[in-house]
Amino acid sequence: MHRHGYKGRKLARETDQRRALIRGLATSLVMEEKIETTLPKAKELVRYIEKLITKAKRGDLANRRQVIAGLSTQAAASKLVDQIAPQLSGRTSGHVRVSRTRIRVGDGTQMASIEFVDTLKAMPKPEKEAK
Repeated sequence: MHRHGYKGRKLARETDQRRALIRGLATSLVMEEKIETTLPKAKELVRYIEKLITKAKRGDLANRRQVIAGLSTQAAASKLVDQIAPQLSGRTSGHVRVSRTRIRVGDGTQMASIEFVDTLKAMPKPEKEAK
């Protein structure tokens, strides 16, 4: 069988399960800022999250809605657009890093850590004005 024209990894899942997996990993990455998963999942997540970060950096209403649709929760989407994307504005691409970590004991799978390249500062929560 030829391999031409087949993009992406199937990750031993149906299409809807694969989309849900990648969306969940992206949401976890945005909320936790560093996650550990298997190497093929991490490499596939890079393709997905880079496009979301680019949309979040534009920040207009249409792109904000696309980011909300691409992540599982609205809290994660607002954190990506309002807190993370402005801190990554110095880059045009290469916002996340994948590094191999360990071999999983149960099945010998290569594990990888995925994190943002730039160190992110915690944004202070806006205080409500007392009347």
